[in-house]
Amino acid sequence: MDLVNKFLNGLRAALSTDELEALNTVRGATREDIETLRSEYPNCPESLISLLENIDGTYWPKHGENKIAVCILGSDLEEGRYPYYLLSIQQMLESSKEEEDISYLLEYQDDEDDVDPKINPEGLLPGTYIHFSDCMNNGGTSRLYIDFNPSDKGVCGQIIRFVHDPDQYKVIANSFDEYLQQLLDGDFIFLDKEKLNELRF
Repeated sequence: MDLVNKFLNGLRAALSTDELEALNTVRGATREDIETLRSEYPNCPESLISLLENIDGTYWPKHGENKIAVCILGSDLEEGRYPYYLLSIQQMLESSKEEEDISYLLEYQDDEDDVDPKINPEGLLPGTYIHFSDCMNNGGTSRLYIDFNPSDKGVCGQIIRFVHDPDQYKVIANSFDEYLQQLLDGDFIFLDKEKLNELRF
């Protein structure tokens, strides 16, 4: 897929020598895992599948004898300078089983922007989303989801960014393709090492 190839070429050019060396040890997902992901999520974007065929996770998955942790994704936080890991297929399948409840924000929110109106008020239900990315701060601070069950204002396959304290759920792209294009257009600013030490949540 041209978009994924462009993303991977840009990513490799933006990584440090050590990060690139680590990333080059990463294996692509197995055919069995890809078939499982497709079976459980028929609407899974082909661009995500293509990315996983090249890189089956960068958040401490084991590739051969090595475990690696390399941030290769970003979001809108800190003007796009905040980096994220890609989860492996196994991590995605395991982490996407639970309900992501947003009712506490809808009921007690002080800020109308706490939950994007494009997101279903029932929350992210098992089987209706893929949690595909965790942020550099051990994941819990911010996560990224592909949402297949939006509100009537959203679109199936939209990308949701969650951030903790103060909690917020926001749609940052209408599709995974659009999300990757945003990272390309941002020239991989989330890999700017001079900014990383300033980002602490």
